[in-house]
Order: sequence, then structure tokens, then C-alpha cells
Amino acid sequence: MCDHHDRLKSNNKDLQSVEKQLDRRHFLKKTSLGIGALALGSLLNTEKTWASIGNSDNASVNAFTRNKLGLPHHLPKAKRIIYLFQSGGPSQLDLFDYKPKLVDMFGKDLPESVMQGQRLTGMSGSQSTLPVAPSIFNFKQYGESRAWVSELMPYTAEVVDDLCFMKGMQTDQINHTPAITFFQTGHQLPGRPSIGSWLSYGLGSDNENLPTFITLVSKNGKGQPLKASLWGNGFLPTEHQGVQFRSGKDPVLYLNNPDNYDGADRKRMLEYLGDLNSIQHDAYGDPEIQARMSQYEMAFRMQTSIPEVTDTSDEPEHIFNLYGKDSRDPGTYAANCLMARKLLEKGVKFVQLYHQGWDQHIGCPNGVKFKAKQTDQATAALIKDLKQRGMLDDTLVVWGGEFGRTVYSQGQLTKTNYGRDHHPKAFTMWMAGAGVKPGFTYGETDDFSYNVVKDPLHVHDFHATLLHLFGIDHERLTFKHQGRRFRLTDVHGHVAKDILT
Repeated sequence: MCDHHDRLKSNNKDLQSVEKQLDRRHFLKKTSLGIGALALGSLLNTEKTWASIGNSDNASVNAFTRNKLGLPHHLPKAKRIIYLFQSGGPSQLDLFDYKPKLVDMFGKDLPESVMQGQRLTGMSGSQSTLPVAPSIFNFKQYGESRAWVSELMPYTAEVVDDLCFMKGMQTDQINHTPAITFFQTGHQLPGRPSIGSWLSYGLGSDNENLPTFITLVSKNGKGQPLKASLWGNGFLPTEHQGVQFRSGKDPVLYLNNPDNYDGADRKRMLEYLGDLNSIQHDAYGDPEIQARMSQYEMAFRMQTSIPEVTDTSDEPEHIFNLYGKDSRDPGTYAANCLMARKLLEKGVKFVQLYHQGWDQHIGCPNGVKFKAKQTDQATAALIKDLKQRGMLDDTLVVWGGEFGRTVYSQGQLTKTNYGRDHHPKAFTMWMAGAGVKPGFTYGETDDFSYNVVKDPLHVHDFHATLLHLFGIDHERLTFKHQGRRFRLTDVHGHVAKDILT
């Protein structure tokens, strides 16, 4: 205790000159922060308020944050989420959106009455014709819900009665980078907080030894590049950014101690750094200083928690068989699905799993077949595994990409081969668990899977519905930045109540 006091005293002397140089603006800022805290304490339960402020325990701080935000706004159905993002744009026509009438339209030009002047990409917009390309794959109905599923998804077909298909999805973006960014952050330009960051900010953590928001990128999926801004915190405090876990020796970069540097050294370094940052925060009142310290402390705790949570060797044989042989290979889509379930069990709230390679402009039949084989078994296994553990009731699972694919062929069309361009105006996603109607289909497209004719669901509507399942009113979860209050759904979005239980 004496050493700690002496250390503070010494550090304080080094910063006395900084304190003396604080101008009137800094003084008023510091004072306003103090007055604001006192005002808040008078409105809330005073003892609990100051107990939370004075307690460094993450659970207490998170509880105080949620209290300030008034969360949850209503009784939540979901406690946690796994978002299986299929990067590249899976072909709804070859997987879930069955269109038998297209067989008679093979090779005919897509009618203008269907296109309705919609924007095309530069990759197919210059074609002299846009020939209709029916799927070459067989479809059947499965389960009590009689959902149509392609032969490419035999394992998913086994769990259709647990899924809610959303066949009227729509987005505003037609190219990959802005479309993926739009889905992950609610805006087509990078710099906004991701979905996981918003949930972390609003709901906090359920495990102080692990991040609230973790990202996994499968190593056996190659395609359009993914940027860290997709799981970034944007203008929210940095403690809410997603942490990427990797396969291999170091699941989290820069987490392990350097050579000849032990845990005691790290702890001592953090104590000194904490003292300096505490003085700096007292001087300037910048909340980002505390956020950064929170990250340092989390990293220190993660040094012991990460090895345990990333080790799946203790999983029984039947679990590996359920997820498929790739589940034994760390970093694959199957292994990441298994890892995602394990992270949820440890209290992680949001796991974002990315799998690239669904961008089939040419050779679509072989391409979509290959991607389905990589992902189908493990995706269905995750649903079954969560269900048998009693976790599906309060876990939300989301599957889908950034847009769909065109009914017309990009490039040469043959009886066995075709390409499909990007299509943002009608595509399929699905959700399962946590308050979503099982065995249900919402939305309908026309005979060409080109336009939504019933129950459209825009990206902002999807986000509003997702937040609603976590007990959040999407219009009330906001953060003031540069003079404006921002939210995930920007200025749009309606909850799709028809898909809720």
C-alpha cells in the first residue's frame, strides 16, 4: 500500500505542470463532468450509482452503463448470438428460393417488365442479352414446415423446422465492400460501429475474462477481402470493438508475453500504467483513457482464459462427428462453428463468423456446390448442438450474405453451366432460436427471384428486429458523435413482428 502511494506521489509530481496549464475550457469540462455525475446520482439510486462508479469490476461498470441507457427496453428473448456471415453473396436460386417455372424460360432474355430499370453492375450491364438461367439442382420439401431446400444443403434440410427463412431480403448496395459494410454497420461507408459493438455498448459483458464480441474468419474460405472495420467500434469507446480469434499458436495477436517476461512483470507494468493513466484522466477527463485501460486489463485476464476456451480437444467424439471432419482442423468453418458454441458457453455475447468465397460470377454450379459442401454440415450441426444443450431457446443464429445473385447468366450460358451477378433487391437469409418463429417462411419473390412481391425486409429492418430480440428499441440505443445522435439503423428500420414468437 505504501509503495503504491509513493508511486502515485512521484507520478503526480511529473504531471503537476500539466495540471497547472489546464485552461478555462478544460476546467469547465472537468467541472461539467462532475456536475453531470452528481445530477445522475440524484436521479438514480444514489448508493448503487456510486458503488458502481467506484467498483472496477466489469460487471458493475456494465450494470451502471445499462442503467444509464435504460436497457433493456423490454423483456429480451435473446441472450447471445452467432452470426454466420456468408461473404460474397450466396445464390438464393440454387439454395432456397425454388422457381420451377424458370425451366421453360431457359435462355430467353429477362423481360424488361421484371427488371424494372434496376441498376446492374459493370460486370453484366454491358451484355447484349441477359439470358435466364434456371438452377440445375433439384429441390425438395422437408420437415413439417415443407420448406423448399436444394440438394446442395442436405444437412440444413434436416433442421428446417428450426429455421425462419426470410426470402424478401433487400439491400441498397450492389458491390461487395459497401454491401458487407452496410450489413455489418448499418452504413455503406466504413467508420460506423458494427452490430456486435452496439450490443457490447448497450448490454455489456457476461464474462469479465473474455471479450463481449469475438470474430472468427474461416481459413478455408477465400474471396473478397474482409476489413477489420467490419467488426470495429467506430466512434464507440474502443473497449467495444470485436476481437479477432485466429487458428494456430497465438489465437489473439500480441496477447502472449515476450520472451523472458512473466506474468508478474506484466501485472506490475499494468499497475504503473494504470497509475499514470489515472492521473491523465483526472487532468483531462477523456473517457477513452479508461476504455484503453479496460482493454489492457482484459488482455491480462485473457492470457489465462484464452488457452482454455480455444482448446476443443476435450470435446467428445460424437460432437466432432456431428460437425464433420473439418471440425478437427482449427480455423476451418466447421471448427469455428464448434468454437462459436464453446465461446457462447463461456459467456461471450456475440460471435461473428465470416466465411468467404460465395461470389460465383462464372462457374456458379460448381462454385456454389463447393461452398455448400464446406458449410452445410457444420451449420446444421450448430443448430442441433445448441438445441440439445438447451441453448437455442435464448441464442439467436443468423445465416446469410450481403446480397443475392441474378436469375440471368453472367457470361456464357449452357445446360450445365452459368454465372450469376450480384443482386441486391431480392435474396434469402435465415434466423433461428431466441424468439424467432421456427419452421416459418417470411417474404416472397416473383417467379424470377428478382423482385420481392410480399413482406420485404430491408437491412435496417433486419437490424431493428435483431436488436428487438435483445430487448432493445433500435430508435433509443444511440450515441452522440460530432453533434448528432447515431444509431445502428440510422434513420430507418421497422421490427418484423410477424417473424417473432
